[in-house]
Amino acid sequence: MTVMGQSLLLHDRRGSVKVLHKDDNMDPSMAMDIDSRSAGNLNQRRDSSHGTPIQRALRTLSIPLERLHVMKGHMIEDMCKGLSRQTHAQAKVRMLPTYICSTPNGTEKGNFLVVELCQSQVRTLLVTLYGDGNLSPQMMYKIYDLPEGITQGEGEALFDFIAQCVTQFLAETTSPDTSSEQYLPLGFVFPFTCQQTQLNKAELLSWSKGFNCSGVVGKDVVELLQAAIDKQARPDKEGEASGGGGWFKSRKSSQSAPSQSRQVEVVALLNDTVGTMMTCSMEGRACEIGMVADKGSNCCFMAEAYLVETTDETSGRMCVNTEWGCFGDDGALNDLFTPYDQAVDEESSNPGEKRFEKMVGTLYLGEIVRHVLIALTAEKAMFTGADAAILKEKGVFTMQHLLEIVNNEDSITEVKRILDALGLQPSERDCGRMQQICRAVVGRAATLHATGLAAILSYMCQTRDLESLMVNVGVEGELFTSYPRFEEIVLSVSRLLAPECMATILASRDGSGRGAAMVTAVALRLAAQRRAVDEVLAPLRLSRDDLVKVQALMREEMDKGLGKETNPSASVRMLPTYVTHTPDGTEKGDFLALDLGGTNFRVLVVRITEAGITMASEIYVIPVGIMQGSGEELFDHIIDCIIDFQTKQNLVAQMLPLGFTFSFPCQQVGLDKALLLTWTKGFSASGCVGQDVVQLLRDAAKRKRHLGMQVVALVNDTVGTMMACGYDDPKCEIGLIVGTGTNACYMEEMKNVGTVEGDQGRMCINMEWGAFGDNGCLDHLFTHFDQVVDETTINPGKQRFEKLISGMYLGEIVRQILLVMTEKDLLFQGKPCPKLQTKDIFKTKFLSTIELNGLALRQIRAILNELELDASFEDSVLMKEVCQTVSLRAAQLCAAGLAAVVEKMRESRGVDQLSVTVGVDGTLYKLHPCFSTNLQTTLKDLAPKCNVTFMLSEDGSGKGAALVAAVADRAANAME
Repeated sequence: MTVMGQSLLLHDRRGSVKVLHKDDNMDPSMAMDIDSRSAGNLNQRRDSSHGTPIQRALRTLSIPLERLHVMKGHMIEDMCKGLSRQTHAQAKVRMLPTYICSTPNGTEKGNFLVVELCQSQVRTLLVTLYGDGNLSPQMMYKIYDLPEGITQGEGEALFDFIAQCVTQFLAETTSPDTSSEQYLPLGFVFPFTCQQTQLNKAELLSWSKGFNCSGVVGKDVVELLQAAIDKQARPDKEGEASGGGGWFKSRKSSQSAPSQSRQVEVVALLNDTVGTMMTCSMEGRACEIGMVADKGSNCCFMAEAYLVETTDETSGRMCVNTEWGCFGDDGALNDLFTPYDQAVDEESSNPGEKRFEKMVGTLYLGEIVRHVLIALTAEKAMFTGADAAILKEKGVFTMQHLLEIVNNEDSITEVKRILDALGLQPSERDCGRMQQICRAVVGRAATLHATGLAAILSYMCQTRDLESLMVNVGVEGELFTSYPRFEEIVLSVSRLLAPECMATILASRDGSGRGAAMVTAVALRLAAQRRAVDEVLAPLRLSRDDLVKVQALMREEMDKGLGKETNPSASVRMLPTYVTHTPDGTEKGDFLALDLGGTNFRVLVVRITEAGITMASEIYVIPVGIMQGSGEELFDHIIDCIIDFQTKQNLVAQMLPLGFTFSFPCQQVGLDKALLLTWTKGFSASGCVGQDVVQLLRDAAKRKRHLGMQVVALVNDTVGTMMACGYDDPKCEIGLIVGTGTNACYMEEMKNVGTVEGDQGRMCINMEWGAFGDNGCLDHLFTHFDQVVDETTINPGKQRFEKLISGMYLGEIVRQILLVMTEKDLLFQGKPCPKLQTKDIFKTKFLSTIELNGLALRQIRAILNELELDASFEDSVLMKEVCQTVSLRAAQLCAAGLAAVVEKMRESRGVDQLSVTVGVDGTLYKLHPCFSTNLQTTLKDLAPKCNVTFMLSEDGSGKGAALVAAVADRAANAME
């Protein structure tokens, strides 16, 4: 669009935008109708051959809507560059992380010091917050003028002066006798470009705004201020600090100085833009964008943390300081940079730098007007016959002059007074044209601010995966407060450029002061919350020593389980499977497979040919009543489903070998004979424990008069997984399941298996490691949350290792943690959450979804809202951390168990380095975004002499069972 003088935006039926200028002196041809077809050609706009000199000057200062769209696109591109680790250095929009990851929630309270370095002053404040929603903070402040020349002197002198101001302010405004507070946190407003690496660590990149103190660029300004404050605290004589009335104490001496003096610590550094945003987040109104339209110009906003690649933060959001004043320094604004802007730039102290800021900052707008007047005077379009030499003096026409003119547009009296004072002897026509020029310059500045804001709005909307965005924008600065039409132009233009976004402007009240107090208060609130969260989660965070101990305990239990005498007392049962070989590729034929391991079970037909394996299967449901009824009912139901499947597959007339995957702990006494030791996973069918499950299946077949199958092998899903992967990789000698439950098997040397006769070859051992720790050896790892979960299961005290790892329990562990955190006011503002009291309401699948890298917080909140949890942005971040902690522990414990297995295999085989493949199955391993990586990383650390490859099983429990049957059939045929 074109913003020139006083304009009115109209939408016509074609969706175009008309800009009608209210100016009696302007040629009617200056009104432009701008749409996608007729938005003024930029070259024509710049063509100086059309119109009068004043028309050409005004045209030069106008910007078509299509060009604003282009500028918005360029700014978004540069923002993305600035956020990328690879391109950050090349970006002109620097996108500097501020390490501010939260806005106020109204609970902040306490006393907070603020010191603000201004253009020519130092302002000190003491802000008291009462935790009442920040409705009525108490503020005391004092302003100190900077000594002459200090802005160009040594940096040490500047920071010493700031520290002295703080010292004097505290001495004058507070009394040690009236307060016992020993610690005063300080927020430092430093309105210059810094590279922050922490909230309280910031390296100055460059001075601006007339400052050029030596020895500061490249240094940590927080450290410089803290050093100056500590210097003030050094006692000149016992019991007194230099000039501070006994208020200060040095951080270094704080442990040995228990006096009434206070420790002042710089907790946070921020610029005025961030302060503006934080101030406008008070009084219960969330604000996620801050914009300063002052002598300089800048904007900040809350970005998705995972997109800020220059930091290690990946969760939640982080406030990013765009430093958009440098936008265009690479030439992106060359076609918008007028000869007047060029002249201002060349006269500045930093030519070629901060070009966008020089088009919009109030430090420069008066100078732009001055250069327009110089050009028009040279063309004899203004002040003819008058001595205009005064216009060549830099600074003669100020921003104040400009504002007085545009804010008194109904009269030329003010214009004439200002120009008369400069000795320009203006005519009435000169005064009218002066009004037009001033309106064009200030209107362009507002329009460019709007374009930058539109870029940020669209970026936020897109990266949050929203169809529309509603957001509050805190604004402060001379242009905003002194130019009444600024807000109108910014909202209108940004709406045109980002129609999917609705911005509401909030006027900042003392953004840099109160905002700094808010940043500091939020930082302390989050620090206290962090300590409390760490205290809750600490028992779940395992050290390497913890994992090494688990590995050693697992090895000890494995050895017990393999020993004939010690097996009965071992928690890891180490059950022989009587599977002594893996597939060799010669297996052929049709085989049935039955996979029973949960509430759903499958029946399969597996055809093995030279060309490979093909399968057909069907899933059947076991109702809860049958799961927990009698054994006869359970196995009758299974036979009914097998008959149904064989009928559909036209297999009833054939007698097919069947491999039975039975994923429950069994004492196997032969390949086709296994005694059920205990039910798990919610099963409790009576009359089964201690019985041969293969015989129970055969008995049910007799009852149903079904003769179309022959059970030749029983395996559990772990063995099936190993066999299925072994068909494709002969090095696969370990099976691992991490799903609803967890278990492992591996090929053990027969000489080590004391529970079976024979010393030759190897046999697959079903570890049944889910029961690891049932003898109490893992009690030191069991947290309060684990104990509560264990006590509410159908088998308390059993399968304790499984209850730390598997998908059936992780969601419940998370739920118990959330309940405790809510009680401690760390989540959901401490409000009771009735639905969270429901057992198993938090599914393990939520962990997988919540931990997806880059998942928008909106999606996490949607999950929590589904659970009727009123989750804030901060709750979502904390929820993700809880899920990560629980799933990481599970992966690490699984890795410790696996490390014991591979190290035992390596030692038993007498090799220095073992190469082995693990066939792995289970929804937790396959679907959780981090589990497999965390497991493999931990395993590599715990078993460095073992090169372990992981291979995902393709239907291990089905195909693997058929392969066991095929291998058994092959062996039987060989014997015949």
